[in-house]
Amino acid sequence: MGIMPTLILIIIIIWKVLGIETTDKWYTHVHKPVYEEGDVTVLWNQAVHTDREVTANRPDIIIKNKKEETCTLIDVAIPADRNVQKEAEKKLKYKSLCIEIQRMWNLKCTIIPVIIGATGTATRSLRKNLEAVPGKHSIDSLQQTAVLGKSHIIGKYCSVKLEA
Repeated sequence: MGIMPTLILIIIIIWKVLGIETTDKWYTHVHKPVYEEGDVTVLWNQAVHTDREVTANRPDIIIKNKKEETCTLIDVAIPADRNVQKEAEKKLKYKSLCIEIQRMWNLKCTIIPVIIGATGTATRSLRKNLEAVPGKHSIDSLQQTAVLGKSHIIGKYCSVKLEA
């Protein structure tokens, strides 16, 4: 549950920038896997089919901008705090997909990892990474969403253990 609200929060902010009608409350938001607004296409949780085999072909968010000739792959992770420094791993994971997108779609491709620890721990480069994502993102809101997601999971786990 922790990653879904955080992802939806980021998607809502991106859609607002693109002028796509949305809600302020992430928990009432109904999302579609593909949104198109003018020259910009936003894909959420969609696989990219390539000519060559690519194992990691489903980043969390893809922003394809035909006018600016760019494609941005955004991958959100909420790991345990000891695993927060996963940025290099995330960039490496989608590097081959990025190369294929550049080759097939003739767009400049960038990979943006958004990593927030389960207790709200942020990486040093989180602010810089979020600046590359369209919209104004509040690190506090993303951290709060991650922590609330974790507490929800713990609450569910504890209630199952008590009932058993």
